[in-house]
Amino acid sequence: QVQLMESGGGSVQPGGSLRLSCATTVSVLSINSMGWYRQAPGKEREMVATINRVGTRNYVDSVKGRFTISRDNAGTTVYLQMDALQPEDTAVYFCNARIFSTTGRAAPYWGQGIQVTVSS
Repeated sequence: QVQLMESGGGSVQPGGSLRLSCATTVSVLSINSMGWYRQAPGKEREMVATINRVGTRNYVDSVKGRFTISRDNAGTTVYLQMDALQPEDTAVYFCNARIFSTTGRAAPYWGQGIQVTVSS
């Protein structure tokens, strides 16, 4: 069973920093990509940052230059370093992993979500 264990988050003032972590229990060989999505109240969930099995990173335009996604050497934990946080970054952040099944297709799995609040 795929588990995604999120940590980090919390409340910070504008301009501050936070780091999110997400660890999965599956083998790195089964991971197609990992990343973070977020959902603010009244808005749709959006991709924030992803990193795939070969290390290619993607970011939503609004966080480029402020957020950095990375992973550990084992390839099973992904981090999101968030700097220069703004109130518009306030949302529930969800870890996402696309995991290969025995059929060879990658299916999405989600963490439970973690709150990030940016407020003065």
